[in-house]
Amino acid sequence: MIIQLLLAVIVSLWTPAPAPVQAFHLHGYAQGTTYTLTYYAADSVVKQAEVTQQLEEIDASLSLYRAGSLINQFNAAPRGVRADQHLQRVVRKALEVYRATNGLFDATVEPLVQAWGFGHQPAAGAPTPAAIQALLRRVGSDKLTLRGDSLLKQVPTLHLDLNGIAQGYTVDVLAVLLERHGIRDYVVELGGELRVRGHRQPGGELLRIGIERPDTSAFALPVLQQVINLTAGGVTTSGNYRKFRRVGGQQAAHLINPKTGYPFRNELISVTVVAPDALTADAYDNALMGMGLDRALSFLRQNPDLQAYFIYQRPDGAVADTATVGFTKLLLHP
Repeated sequence: MIIQLLLAVIVSLWTPAPAPVQAFHLHGYAQGTTYTLTYYAADSVVKQAEVTQQLEEIDASLSLYRAGSLINQFNAAPRGVRADQHLQRVVRKALEVYRATNGLFDATVEPLVQAWGFGHQPAAGAPTPAAIQALLRRVGSDKLTLRGDSLLKQVPTLHLDLNGIAQGYTVDVLAVLLERHGIRDYVVELGGELRVRGHRQPGGELLRIGIERPDTSAFALPVLQQVINLTAGGVTTSGNYRKFRRVGGQQAAHLINPKTGYPFRNELISVTVVAPDALTADAYDNALMGMGLDRALSFLRQNPDLQAYFIYQRPDGAVADTATVGFTKLLLHP
């Protein structure tokens, strides 16, 4: 017995101490923007090649800018295609949010986006009212069906554009990649869209997320940037300040109302959404922008899994901000 105890002590003395947890960073260029993965671990268990392979796989499915991608095959097909897991997951979420927002979010709005000059091909000017009415007949997620792995359309000219939520989905996929390697503390960011979990290590501090503030001469903005503490979830931002064109002497935003065919016009400048995952946040941020402030706040009161921060323009031209109660609780106060 004494010998066994001595052996146990000797073994414990010679057992090496666990490697200290440290921060590892992976970064690169994808989907027309940059990405950064920061994770905390004892070793660099996630390799750049794995991330690159995952991004390539997503582009082969969802990218409108990649010839031969699955989504481009769907857009060219008269009836539909057999969808892979990426396309199925994103379309399923798109249909869910389409129904929840009464059609304000619609992944089939691509012909109208293109007509207003915000697509991947240039447009000479604003579409005529007659052209908009014709295009509206090609728009509507009610004409889209996902049955098993079959993605079908009722109108041959129906087109999908998932760029509005593909980045949020990609962030989630990269987060899952980290978690498969046992990572429990991380920040994944792509094009400003985020997914976070856990704490900063080794100190265990809460993760701090800076909320994007519009930077444009179109609005006289005070310093409204906020910082939140978040232990898990997705954070995305949508804003009319990001893309706009001058059409007939007026500023036309890139967010198109799928019901009217015209750009949304309301007091909202930007909205930042916090949700359980980045795909959900990314899908709802554009829809909330289209609702306008009062309607968006009413919608959020009925959907407590979503929290949001708004920057908007008052009738007198002044810029202000407001947030849901749940978002306010996340704010880092000095």
